[in-house]
Parts: sequence; C-alpha cells; structure tokens
Amino acid sequence: MDFVVTTLLNALTLISILMLVGLGLAISFGLMNVTNLAHGEFVTVGAFAVYFVQSIGGSFWLGLAAAPIAGAVVGCILEFAIIRHLYSRPVSTVLATWGVSLILQQGLELTFGLGAKPVTPPIEGTLDLFFTVYPAYRLILIAIAMLTLLGVVLLISRTSFGLDIRTVIQNREMAEGVGINTRRTYAIAFTFGAAIAGLAGGLVAPLAIVLPQMGVNYLANAFFVVIVGGVGSIGGLVAGSVFVGGLTSVLNYQISPSLAQAIVLLAAIVAVRLRPNGLFNGASR
Repeated sequence: MDFVVTTLLNALTLISILMLVGLGLAISFGLMNVTNLAHGEFVTVGAFAVYFVQSIGGSFWLGLAAAPIAGAVVGCILEFAIIRHLYSRPVSTVLATWGVSLILQQGLELTFGLGAKPVTPPIEGTLDLFFTVYPAYRLILIAIAMLTLLGVVLLISRTSFGLDIRTVIQNREMAEGVGINTRRTYAIAFTFGAAIAGLAGGLVAPLAIVLPQMGVNYLANAFFVVIVGGVGSIGGLVAGSVFVGGLTSVLNYQISPSLAQAIVLLAAIVAVRLRPNGLFNGASR
C-alpha cells in the first residue's frame, strides 16, 4: 500500500510541476498562438533566482518570491524586443526564440558556471500520510501549484483583464474596435506566462538538478501537455498534465527515464492522432 501511495504522490508532484510550466506555455502558445522555444529558459531563470538568493544568505521563500519576478522581467524584455514584432510570422518566431534560448543558456553558464547548483528546500521533514511517509516540501509544492491554477482560472474568467484576453483571442480587430489596447494585452499576457514559468522553476529547484540547460526537458513536456490536452483549454491543460505526468511517473519506476520519455512521446502522438482537438476540447479559454 505504501508503494502505491508514494507512486501516486510522486505522480501528483510531477503533474503539478508540468501543470505550472504548461500553464505559462498555454498562455503564449495556446492562447496567443506564439511558439516560444525559450519558454523553458523562464523555468531555468526562476530556478537560478532561488539559487542566487540562497547563495547570498536569503531564505528559500524570498528566492521563491524572486523567481516569478525574474521570469517576468526576462519575458517582458523578450516580448518587447522580439516577440511583438513577429506575431504574424510564426516561422521567424520559432527561429528567434530558439536563438534566445541558446543565448540565455550561455549567459547563465558565464554568470554561474557549468556545475549543478544546490538549492535547499525550506522544509526537510516528512509527514505521515495515507500509510506512507512523504517529504513535506513536495506537498507544499502541490498546494502552491493548485492555488496558482485556481488563481489563473479566476483571473481569466472573472476579471476585466481576463475579458480583454479572451476578446483579443477571439477577434483582434473587434477588440481594437471597442478600445482594447491589443499590444499591451499581449505584452502583459506573455509576461504573465513567463512569470508562472519562473514560479515553476523556483518550486522545482530543490527537487531538480539546477543547470543552465534544465529548461529544455520541461519545454518538451510542456508542449506535450498543452497539445495533448487541447490548445487554449485550461481544462485540457489539467488533463494533459495528468496524462503526461502520470504516465511518466509510472514508467520511471519500471524503465529508464530516457526510454520512458520516448514512450510518453509515442503515447502523446497516438493521443493527438485519436483526439486531434485535445483530450478536453471545449473547456473554458
């Protein structure tokens, strides 16, 4: 029983991480139709923000607060300098953001070095939970991820800014006609997505190997999550996270991580083939 519970909790941890990373990508790719290959670097920047704050004597929580800010700053600069000029040129966007991802990786290497950076979790203890002992920090991560998802859903569905985003997505010309500043809306939405990815990086830092290239793996899985679940769908994001995260967690106990990743990719292709509009098509945008 304890093995089953531990496996389920590990799966829920990975699902929460993928959900946060995918949430940021769902905004830029799913809602704004921007294929941002530098999205994984927002995760990396968030992780390094926590490492940097801890390295100068700050607490993990202070670093975690800095993580989404760091992601937002990088995202804002990227949107202002490059993305806003390429919204109607998808191929150029892919090439430009790929180049930016390489530049950010090299910049982090030059700044922090090549070695893995240690990040200490704020809580080292464990909790007795459902017939097993489980790290308390992982439970905190799950809770923060769920609260963040709820906050984003409320932001998009219950606020004037969320209404602006949905209006721009459905009909940009009409949005401009009713006085919505579409350029500002896109910029804020892109920056917000980068901030969420930075938060994901900060949360995962104590559990991951913090390296300048760490964001690459999260980028691939985030695209799996968004595409399998349904582009532009918050419900699809959750479904895709459960599909990818749950399958990955189960396979990692049986086979090597590289083979597990290959099987997840194959399963994602099959899922998209069978459900081209996503597992949860029609959820709220």
